[in-house]
Amino acid sequence: MKINKEQKKAPKVLVGFSGGVDSSVAALLLKKKGYDVIGAYIKHFCEGGKLSKFLCKGASRVGEEKFARRMAAVLGIKLVVLDFRKEYEREVIKPMIRDYARGLTPNPDVVCNKLIKFPILWKKALELKAAYIATGHYAKVQKTDEGYKLLAGIDKTKDQSYFLYELKQNDLEHTLFPLGDYTKKEVRETAEKNNFLNYNKPGTRGICFIGKMNMLSFLRKKIPNKKGKIYSHDGEFVGYHPGTMYFTIGQRIGPRLGIEIFPEFKEISGKRWYVAEKRKSNILIIAPEGHPALKRKEIVIDKMHLINPKEKIPKSGLKARIRHLGALMPGRLIKKKGKDIFILDEPAEAIAEGQAIVLYKGRELIGGGEIRLKHQKS
Repeated sequence: MKINKEQKKAPKVLVGFSGGVDSSVAALLLKKKGYDVIGAYIKHFCEGGKLSKFLCKGASRVGEEKFARRMAAVLGIKLVVLDFRKEYEREVIKPMIRDYARGLTPNPDVVCNKLIKFPILWKKALELKAAYIATGHYAKVQKTDEGYKLLAGIDKTKDQSYFLYELKQNDLEHTLFPLGDYTKKEVRETAEKNNFLNYNKPGTRGICFIGKMNMLSFLRKKIPNKKGKIYSHDGEFVGYHPGTMYFTIGQRIGPRLGIEIFPEFKEISGKRWYVAEKRKSNILIIAPEGHPALKRKEIVIDKMHLINPKEKIPKSGLKARIRHLGALMPGRLIKKKGKDIFILDEPAEAIAEGQAIVLYKGRELIGGGEIRLKHQKS
């Protein structure tokens, strides 16, 4: 049987390539598997985005493109540069500001992956006639008879599947996660064995394409103050705050945040008190450390997204995660008045509206949505 030239060609894959150790090792592993690898450096927000001067102080990573080019040369792969800073500002930053103004605590990393990173890479991959895209996320795609599953990374200290819960079947069918079955330690060891310049380079943390930032300082520049009342968990009027939009459920309060507590409430000053509730009427409810008012069992899931809508949601064995690398908390999923509600076996603290709740069964990510809570009357 004759094999034409097209069949002989190695499958082409476009790798999100920052020049960091994870994307570099991901590219190396794909090369070793026989793929024709191209790196794609996405110009990040801190390289001159319109709002970057407010967001990126101390977080700017200018110079990464140059480093990415060096690592691409070490790997012997072509590098393309994609500039989607305007789209990132429009699709991620501005909606994030709007959500905070509404009193939510949004998760821009989820939105970044859904609307920016994966669509951008796939669009460019199609232009380059690549069959796949890949990233250095610690997660894994598994093909089954029913479609595709999204699995958590094997390294429980680095798993990034939480940020990927809004990916769809048509995303997963052309996406590779080479690091899903590796630990971070193994990735660094692989980089060192291959004499990579970045084998011990610190990883970036914080918001997608931004890194660490002072969110409160930024929000105060973008959202006007709106003075409101603070009540204790037992209904006492104890002081004022500059606006519920600046606070997150579970956040410790204090004067540095613009909190004013009346002098007569000495039991609050000097002790650990936390935000228990944010009401739509701009009222903040606070409670002392360990108080039941800080804990909840029921989480309303808004905009529920399932990785594979064709598969039935498991009736047992589900666990929920309400923050990246947070505890996996057992519970059950129910429908109540048309809403998806996850009921935790044990109440949990710091459940913030707008953040993601992601459901797992074992290593498999089933789906997730945005957290909403039942509120008392304002």
